[in-house]
Amino acid sequence: MDTQRRRLLCSALAAIATSVLPAMATAQAYPSRGSRLVVGFPAGGPVDIAGRLIAPWLSERLGQSFSVDNVPGESGNVATRSVVRAAPDGYTLLVCGPVNTINATLFDHLDFDFGRDVVAIGGLYRVPLVIEVNPAVPVRTVGELISYAKQNPGKLRVGFAGLGTPQHVGIELFRSMAAVDLTLVPYLGSTPALEDLLAGRIDAMFDPMPSSIGHIKAGRLVPLAVTSPARSDNLPDVPIAADTVPGYQAGSWFGIGAPRGTPEAIVDRLNGTINEALGDAAVRAKIMELGASPIQGSPAQFAKFIAEETEKYAVLIRSGVIRSK
Repeated sequence: MDTQRRRLLCSALAAIATSVLPAMATAQAYPSRGSRLVVGFPAGGPVDIAGRLIAPWLSERLGQSFSVDNVPGESGNVATRSVVRAAPDGYTLLVCGPVNTINATLFDHLDFDFGRDVVAIGGLYRVPLVIEVNPAVPVRTVGELISYAKQNPGKLRVGFAGLGTPQHVGIELFRSMAAVDLTLVPYLGSTPALEDLLAGRIDAMFDPMPSSIGHIKAGRLVPLAVTSPARSDNLPDVPIAADTVPGYQAGSWFGIGAPRGTPEAIVDRLNGTINEALGDAAVRAKIMELGASPIQGSPAQFAKFIAEETEKYAVLIRSGVIRSK
């Protein structure tokens, strides 16, 4: 090999080392301090439950604390904005869900773009909604709920966790497909809505299963249907809503994102650690107890899923099925 070729080869190898070694060092050094999992809703709600499920695993496997930080407001936009504006170093992460993909179209003039400004790290799990009522409400099936709503237009007060949440979407779809007049009551999150449902200050909710299943199993709430295409193993005696309203489905999902510009090595390390958790028998058992199913995959697969969800909800919002007010 002549001198010129050796020099070219050495230069090429040096360039590769220059690009690869810092990324490897970044991944190996991360994390060197505690990280935050930012949740846009109050403690005890479905997004919070998702964050608190994965936080202990990340803390144990990565050797630093991962703590949940509840930052409610604007249907999750306050939390998303705070993550978008954070340093892209892996120490501020967002627990995200359908609300983020819905808000991208539902809210005019947002000062951030979720799909552009948040890097997809990985999914956690999917869950159905449960159509549920306070025991004092005189209905025990979806058919009876529809009949009651038609006989008493606007009387049924249905709580939901804020504008643009999957609960909001689920109710609006149901209201349109079943042709019923319901009074929607927005809350800061599922937790305060559930408190009012249990107290009888509202009549019904379409709530993600994780935050409601304990109340259902304790008999404090009456489940009318699940919104998935098949019955839930956790509530096997509860029918699907589509049995009464053909074609009706709704649900939620949760995952983790980071500010745009977060090093790929950190994104990949977090994704690998999350996927390990979703493959662990004990973690999977906890997810199943919530009536959920894990979402495993690469950052690219999760990013593709988010883009598809954003477009799906954009179509619904532009068609007028989902109303912002």
